[in-house]
Amino acid sequence: MQKYQRHVNDRATPQTEPLPGTVENSAGGQSYKVSRWQQLDRFLILGAEGGTYYVSERDLTKQNLTAVKECLAEDGPRAVARIAEVSERGLAPKNDPALFALACATGSPDLATRQAAYQALPRVARIGTHLFHFMEYRKVFGGDGSGFRRAVRRWYAGKTPEQLAYDLVKYRQRDGWAARDVLRVAHPPHSPVFRWAAGKPVEEALPQVIQDFQAVQVEGADWRKLLNAVARLPREALPTKWLTVPEVWAALLPGMPLTALIRNLGNIGKCGLLKPMSDASRTVVAKLADENALREARVHPVAVLLALATYASGHGLRGSGEWLVVPAVVDALDDAFYKAFANVEATGKRFLLGIDISGSMDGNRIAGTPLDARQGAAAMAMVAVRTEPNVQPMAFATEFTELPLSRKLRLDAVIKEMRQLRMGGTDCSLPMLYALRHKLPVDCFIVYTDSETWAGEMHATQALKKYRDSTGIPAKLIVVGMCANEFSIADPNDPGMLDVVGFSADVPQVMRQFVVSEP
Repeated sequence: MQKYQRHVNDRATPQTEPLPGTVENSAGGQSYKVSRWQQLDRFLILGAEGGTYYVSERDLTKQNLTAVKECLAEDGPRAVARIAEVSERGLAPKNDPALFALACATGSPDLATRQAAYQALPRVARIGTHLFHFMEYRKVFGGDGSGFRRAVRRWYAGKTPEQLAYDLVKYRQRDGWAARDVLRVAHPPHSPVFRWAAGKPVEEALPQVIQDFQAVQVEGADWRKLLNAVARLPREALPTKWLTVPEVWAALLPGMPLTALIRNLGNIGKCGLLKPMSDASRTVVAKLADENALREARVHPVAVLLALATYASGHGLRGSGEWLVVPAVVDALDDAFYKAFANVEATGKRFLLGIDISGSMDGNRIAGTPLDARQGAAAMAMVAVRTEPNVQPMAFATEFTELPLSRKLRLDAVIKEMRQLRMGGTDCSLPMLYALRHKLPVDCFIVYTDSETWAGEMHATQALKKYRDSTGIPAKLIVVGMCANEFSIADPNDPGMLDVVGFSADVPQVMRQFVVSEP
């Protein structure tokens, strides 16, 4: 008798060998390829900045652009609507992928797609910097010149003189574009504000913000005499040398937008303004605690997480500048991270969380920030830990390790903990096999990974099937994608598996709906 069965086992296939429907991933293993629409979401939310551990930024951008063009070709208006939705709802840490995809849509050969893209411009390019980025991206794709000019003209016409003046003062130039360059393209209606921006003489009274800007820009101007003007201006409008003065930051602080506040906590700390029990610290804490303001400002969880990691360290990311860390501010940032997600109720289900800590996750950066995907995954896992009463958090590479995450643990401590974990190859079957070996009753496995899996002797889908068959529990699997590659360990034909994009602000709510739905 020939023992052919030794060479074939449909229930345990090494991850370097294919299953029906899988393709080779960038690590040499086998994964499922996500749909073009899923890939569009991944790009819009996570971008391609910095590439991944296995794929360069150039190649990752090309891969994602292919998906964008395929979606536009299949249903251009639908793709444009999704681009606008992701941008407008603040689901992405950065707006650049949405601007890039929208610029691509304006070069579509389909008239309806181009018209939809131009109509969506004010929704995606909401501020001057966005418009300048869009102008630069559009140079790659070309498109309808007259439609483009009308769209930019509508962008300016949709703002009040005060809003327009603020934009022109704050966003004077970006990416080689200045406001006067854009105005030459758009030919907007004549107004004092436009003439001022174009560098032409103006006899009429200008909005207060322009008058304040002109006052602080006078050579030799004294900040002590202009603190009222400073309080009305954005930080970008001030002379750089003034931004080391505590009194200047104190004047800016009450009116500072939340996104600007979060980005500049290190600068405010460096000048010595933030101290325990100081008025400035109380102001910062109160602003960060305002849940409605966080939502209205579209503050993204990644922005808060990056600010928390930086501020709690007490020094700049490049080691330049140090500050006294105020614990109340760190606590406020920690709370703000969870508030930046949609409100989620506990499901009461039993969860096992598997956080991929492999070498590729360490090499992937979250949306081009200094945070690596391991740290981001741990932060996302903390949302589940804080929400659900029955959660077992674990970390895996080629081994499975318990993670000491509790709902009382602060995020800066979580990030510090992740930096100390050993890395290895990726075996995404480990969460299910661990639960099976230890007889853990699990309703849902959540795996935070880049899906570049290759190290195990069994595919994750096979491990989940084995768990279901052995326990009788119809366990579900949620795969939280942590980078904008094309792969997932979730079988798209299994209704008990779900792919979501990490760090979208609505991810916890989407996950909850999937978990409580009938199998």
